Amino acid sequence: MDTVQRYFIEIAYNGTAYHGWQIQKNALSVQELINKVLSTLCRQNVETLGCGRTDTGVHARQLFAHADIPAKIDVLNPQFLLSMNSMLPYDIVVKRFIKVAPDAHARFDATLRSYEYHIHFSKDPFLHNLSWLLRDKPEIELMNKAAAILMDYKDFSCFSKSNTKTLTNNCLIQKAEWVQTKHGIAFHISADRFLRNMVRAIVGTLIRVGKKEMNVEDIRKVIDSKNRSVAGESVPACGLYLTEVIYPYLPVEK
Repeated sequence: MDTVQRYFIEIAYNGTAYHGWQIQKNALSVQELINKVLSTLCRQNVETLGCGRTDTGVHARQLFAHADIPAKIDVLNPQFLLSMNSMLPYDIVVKRFIKVAPDAHARFDATLRSYEYHIHFSKDPFLHNLSWLLRDKPEIELMNKAAAILMDYKDFSCFSKSNTKTLTNNCLIQKAEWVQTKHGIAFHISADRFLRNMVRAIVGTLIRVGKKEMNVEDIRKVIDSKNRSVAGESVPACGLYLTEVIYPYLPVEK
């Protein structure tokens, strides 16, 4: 049996055409295509494991996966990267391979993950499927007051998709804020981990605050309820981006 070397693979993609990152039956995923191209180039089956999963239509500016690749294959050769990207669709790119220890784990070793959710307010064909078009502008000041409350809590069951198999719904949020952008507004959130559908549910709830359908302090009632039906609706996937994943042993590239 060939010896293998573990690598982290940094990937970015426009998720519009895919049913998320993770391989699924009867649906095209980003992971499926990455595995297929890697296996073709390595001439044997190679499987990846991602740092997490993104839902259908969600994008990633930075996602890491790890894979064990035959040591005889020089994936650090620029030609290998060129070959891989030439075989992948236009909406997926592999940015780099990073040699790591045999026990390095893309999912369990990540210490911080960051997402952004983008909203615009005027019809723009160049933002279609890349940002959510919202007709009425919510009050960003109210939403930021409500977002700050998130950091007082750890259990976010109220924002989790039902029937998930997670052992805990606790997450440590380190950043949650709205900012003005060129085209509208964006929500930035960072935490050690996220629950399925969590960011989109948070954004939907904060939008209700911004539209004055809820008071700022009502966020506490929502979180304390631990009930998904009490929180706001999940916003569309098109505006959501996984933007950064941090590992203690990888330098942060800016």
